[in-house]
Amino acid sequence: MAIEDERFYVHHGVDPIGTARALLSDLRAGRVVAGGSTITQQLAKNLYLTPSRTLARKLAELILALKLEATYSKDEILTMYLNDIFFGDSAWGVEAAAEHYFGKPVSNLTLAEAATLAGIIRSPAAYAPTAHPDAARRRRDLVLETMADLGDITREEARRAQAEPLAVAPLATRVARAGYFMDFVAAELRGRYPEIADRLARGGFRVYTTLDLDMQAAAERAVADAFSQGGAPSRPPEPEAALLALDPRTGAILAYVGGRDYAQSRFDRVRLAHRQPGSAFKPFLYATVIADGYPVTSTQLDAPVSFPGASPDAPPFAPENFGGTFSFEPLDIRTALAESTNVVAARWIDVVTPRAVIRTARAMGIESPLEDSIPLALGTSAVTLFELARGYTPLATLGWKAEPFAILRVEDDRGHVLVPDGTFGPHAERVLDPGVAYIVTDVLKSVLDWGTAAGLGIGRPAAGKTGTTDTDAWFVGYTPNLLAAVWVGNDDASPLAGQGATLAAPIWQRFMEEATAALPPLDWTMPEDVVRVAVAPDGLLAAPWQPSREEVFLRGTEPKEMSPMGQASGRGAGGQPATSEPSPAPARCAPPAGPACPPGARSPGRGTRPRRARSSPAPKGPRRRAPPPPAGRSPGRGRP
Repeated sequence: MAIEDERFYVHHGVDPIGTARALLSDLRAGRVVAGGSTITQQLAKNLYLTPSRTLARKLAELILALKLEATYSKDEILTMYLNDIFFGDSAWGVEAAAEHYFGKPVSNLTLAEAATLAGIIRSPAAYAPTAHPDAARRRRDLVLETMADLGDITREEARRAQAEPLAVAPLATRVARAGYFMDFVAAELRGRYPEIADRLARGGFRVYTTLDLDMQAAAERAVADAFSQGGAPSRPPEPEAALLALDPRTGAILAYVGGRDYAQSRFDRVRLAHRQPGSAFKPFLYATVIADGYPVTSTQLDAPVSFPGASPDAPPFAPENFGGTFSFEPLDIRTALAESTNVVAARWIDVVTPRAVIRTARAMGIESPLEDSIPLALGTSAVTLFELARGYTPLATLGWKAEPFAILRVEDDRGHVLVPDGTFGPHAERVLDPGVAYIVTDVLKSVLDWGTAAGLGIGRPAAGKTGTTDTDAWFVGYTPNLLAAVWVGNDDASPLAGQGATLAAPIWQRFMEEATAALPPLDWTMPEDVVRVAVAPDGLLAAPWQPSREEVFLRGTEPKEMSPMGQASGRGAGGQPATSEPSPAPARCAPPAGPACPPGARSPGRGTRPRRARSSPAPKGPRRRAPPPPAGRSPGRGRP
């Protein structure tokens, strides 16, 4: 009050003495240099009026101030004023300002700290101690001197407070919660409303966003807890991590973690870091395969293979599975994707062509350059976490790509709508056949059931995919109402000790378990163009007495013939149905120096860490082209 309205408890909303003093100062300066408004008048202006300096606005301010004084007590008016006033650095209200600048509640402020906040009110842009410490200190000392002149404090108290250093809280305690998200919001506004973005730092706007604070807290805890072992001097620095969660049906961003510590690094790894996705790219390949009419029971041989180089002088490309092992048997699409078998993925992209996969990935949401080559199947073209999450939304929504967005609407401090609802989202478009999306999702459920991320389920229907390279670990997983993408790696792209299943997937699991606790446990509804059929191990129709599994097919691609195995061995001894007990787990083997592995041997199939490759743009748009091959047979083009 000493610096803003020394006669606050004396006047009745309008201070004639203060107004006359301000008018005299204005006349001497030849321009408006002093407002002469009381605290009550400032509150009336902030609550009900615009900041325009007109005679009509000033008259309305006087009338409203008198009404406020007639309605509320002085203490109530002062409380409303302190809770509403802007203190700079996105801090509204004295409590928020105390926490932001000094890391403590307002009740614990020292005299010097309280005077610093009081001095900010006149001009937050000029007196914020974080940006202008010298000006803030001079303003603080003026407030203390004025208080001593008025007898609010003694001269000795003023001198002691003026001698205190301007001790602003460390950045780690001052950064805004969800700092990466707020930077993203500012960037989105800057792209479409630069006139608003340029004034954000000065305040005066209400930006309504999609962020779910409970989910944001869960995301921050999941990332932090993954790296809470402590820092032994001999241990190398822990990697960075990022997480993006959104509602796949609308694209609304619900949680956004661009790194482990915003105070230490403001580099946003969600939308700015381009890294190789590894096997997390494979769903785009298999969506192309299924859309081309190949049933899930179609197979490719898991054995060494070599493809010509991208140019005549380039060496051949020979993909390897994780650990360098092969099963030397045909693997169907479900097994190959769930176990992330690289050789089979490379054979499939050779069948459907890299250009077709690029068109599918483009339609689903990948915008970064993609290399038109066989290694694309293994995720050798760099993408961002943001676009990878967007690219999975058509799978979670059975065909609809939802553009991620964060801003609902923007108002000024008087409630006038500057950016209306629906401007930034939701925006969605159909990019994938519902049946194709359902089948790929059904296969990706197996990743969590028994594939590369086995044991990392969340107790409800969910699907997802791991990705691993020499330098990056990924997991993108989703339910019908929540999708989350996680990346772990080093900013300098140095080697990473771990895989998608051991580094990224546990972060995803922890976040999803907490974030979905209040959401209904939904499952996907099977589209009309999908059928479930019991198939034998060879992919043909199973007899009732055969070992079998249910498999999903686009209608018309399901097997029509009975398995010869069922016809040949339909009944056991004594005319009883043969047992349907599952076969024991096959043995695993390494690539042989001489003869092939024994029949039935299988490799771990976890996916190799792909080599880096150059990227180039390619045409857009998914396609659907060929009739399916006979179930259980390879649709390859003559390669072994």
